[in-house]
Amino acid sequence: MRVIAKRTLREYWEKHNDCEQQLKAWFREAEEAKWTSPNDIKQDYPSASIIEDNRMVFNIKGNHHRLIVRINYDYGIVWIRFIGTHAEYDKIDATKV
Repeated sequence: MRVIAKRTLREYWEKHNDCEQQLKAWFREAEEAKWTSPNDIKQDYPSASIIEDNRMVFNIKGNHHRLIVRINYDYGIVWIRFIGTHAEYDKIDATKV
C-alpha cells in the first residue's frame, strides 16, 4: 500500500515520542500490506474499527493514541486522516475527518 503521508506521523511522534516505535511499525506494515478489503486489515489488526467511507481506526500504543485512515483498495492508497490521543479522538467525528 502507498501511505500518504509519513510526514504526518513523523510530526506527531516528534511531539509524542512514546508512540514513535509503534507508528513506525504500523507504517512499515501498511506499506508492505496488500489489503483489498477491511477484512484483510482486521486479520492483521483485530482491534481496528471499520467505519463508513472506507475508513479504519487503529489503536496505537495500547489505545493511548488513535489513527484514522481512509483507504482506496483499488489503487492501494492509504490516506492518514487523523492521528491524536484517545482524548482528542473523542472530540472529533471520525466519519468526517
